[in-house]
Amino acid sequence: MRENLLARLRAGEDPFPGIIGFGQTVLPHLERAIIAGHDVILLGERGQGKTRLIRTLTELLDEWTPAIAGCEINDHPYQPGCARCRRLAAEQGDELAVTWRHRGDRYGEKLATPDTSVGDLIGDIDPVKVAEGRTLGDPETIHFGLVPRTNRGLFCLNELPDLAERIQVSLLNVLEERDIGVRGYALRLPLDLVLVASANPEDYTNRGRIITPLKDRFGAEIRTHYPPTLADELALIRQEAELAWGGADSDAVLPEHLVQVIARFTRLVRSSPAVDSRSGVSARFAIAAAEAVTASAVRRAAISGEDQPVARVCDLPAVISTLRGKVEFEVSEEGREQEVLEHLLRRATSDTFRAALGSADLTGLLARFAEGGTVETGDLVPAADLLRRIGEVHGLAKIMERLDMSGGESLGQAAAALEFALEGLYLMRRLSKDEVDGGALYRT
Repeated sequence: MRENLLARLRAGEDPFPGIIGFGQTVLPHLERAIIAGHDVILLGERGQGKTRLIRTLTELLDEWTPAIAGCEINDHPYQPGCARCRRLAAEQGDELAVTWRHRGDRYGEKLATPDTSVGDLIGDIDPVKVAEGRTLGDPETIHFGLVPRTNRGLFCLNELPDLAERIQVSLLNVLEERDIGVRGYALRLPLDLVLVASANPEDYTNRGRIITPLKDRFGAEIRTHYPPTLADELALIRQEAELAWGGADSDAVLPEHLVQVIARFTRLVRSSPAVDSRSGVSARFAIAAAEAVTASAVRRAAISGEDQPVARVCDLPAVISTLRGKVEFEVSEEGREQEVLEHLLRRATSDTFRAALGSADLTGLLARFAEGGTVETGDLVPAADLLRRIGEVHGLAKIMERLDMSGGESLGQAAAALEFALEGLYLMRRLSKDEVDGGALYRT
């Protein structure tokens, strides 16, 4: 891993593709830890990409590596470690069967749960092998656990504090002496692996703790964080959100201005004093919001018969109730969760409106309301109907250009642009809005 990492750094390549927002903070520390040959523990609140980062480390392994065929712990043909492979190497010599393992097969992962046992991680006696006639003293009666089975690879232990303290003790030798012992066997099995663990800082006091000797044996403790900038938040949503589910009917469009609203909304929720900052607001909050808003557009298209689903502002409020479960609120805010999220969503929408259309000429749209006109919309109002209710708007092309919306002939995108402008004018108090039957009625 060290050699492959250094080769990528010298070539100017990204050693951790797909990781967003860690470039100047987390990744330099991780690179130093890998070069130093240290085991690592990543500390951070939920949804900060710890497991995703760990899984990218497999790309630093050699793509293919030789191993003795049939070996449970992937022994190297030149350096057999287990009793079986040493016996076969002595018996067969150059005829020893060899297989090639891909780096994707050299990654092991375990979610640490209170019921995890030493046998799961390290190994135990295999009663089937004993029943076959082997004696209990025979090392070949051992069934190896997940850690030795990842020998010559990378092992990830998620939520380490949830692991019972007496089980954490079994990892001490793995991290320091790089060997394991199983029950009373006279066994010293050298391992060649990198062990990376993840934990939430609050877990040290809430659900469990990492015992001091184990923390001391990790070479590096690295703190992760949420995307530091709006640009990083936007990039993360674009990369992770699954907005196409196959089939022409679900080929939906999530306009850029709505992605910005969702990103700003997530950041506002994360920094809100009403939200428990110790729990954090996962990046999955923004990803789920983007997918739910797009799904709302697909639902509208299916019901109304639209050709192409395009998400609109009217699709945003409906997803708040489904996102509430992803946020831990302060005790003092009990009963106000919906109200808090709705307020923050309005702030995110107004901030996006100021950034995109704050200086735009919207007199053509306001003229629609000059003589007491109204426009009603909702999450089941088709784009064609909404455009018909608004009528011809002078300057629509300029509005869509400012919103980075191509496809000026698309009814869905035109409706999305105009509805966003209407909502922005309402939030700027240049229009009024009434809630009607799950929709909205804009008026002067």
